[in-house]
Amino acid sequence: MTKDTFSPIRATDDDARQMAQNLIRHARIAALAFVNPENGAPHVTRVAFGLGAEGQWLTLVSDLAFHTRALRATPQVGLLLGEAPTKGDPLAFPRLSAQATAEFVTRESKAHVSHREYWLKHHPKSALYVDFADFSFVTFTPLSADLNGGFGKAYHLKAEDMCLSS
Repeated sequence: MTKDTFSPIRATDDDARQMAQNLIRHARIAALAFVNPENGAPHVTRVAFGLGAEGQWLTLVSDLAFHTRALRATPQVGLLLGEAPTKGDPLAFPRLSAQATAEFVTRESKAHVSHREYWLKHHPKSALYVDFADFSFVTFTPLSADLNGGFGKAYHLKAEDMCLSS
């Protein structure tokens, strides 16, 4: 292989899928990238992250938040999962950069009740505000992702690679 045809992206294997799924399962926060509806520029914020009872990617947002308005205007987002420990080189630790579509969950739906119950098991402090009228659950449907497993461990993942096995 010549230098011009070398790709640093490894073939996605079961180890890469497991690493990505572990990042998803254990994430409690995510960096959320979205399009600013006022000027079309990219914008990033941090949100709480969790999973629904059936493995759906979730967050809980307030209508007062700028990113909530942006998600309603343009549901295509980026999510970065994986926090580096406080010690060591942060680039040596795995992270998942996913492209996803956001969808708001209506309060009247069975899904809202299920998400609320499951969310509070993993984010108990949100009991203080989860029932406020301006809060909504948002699900993220992953489309694809890039997994950086540390130095020299780069993979491109499809949506099915990130499905959580029971």
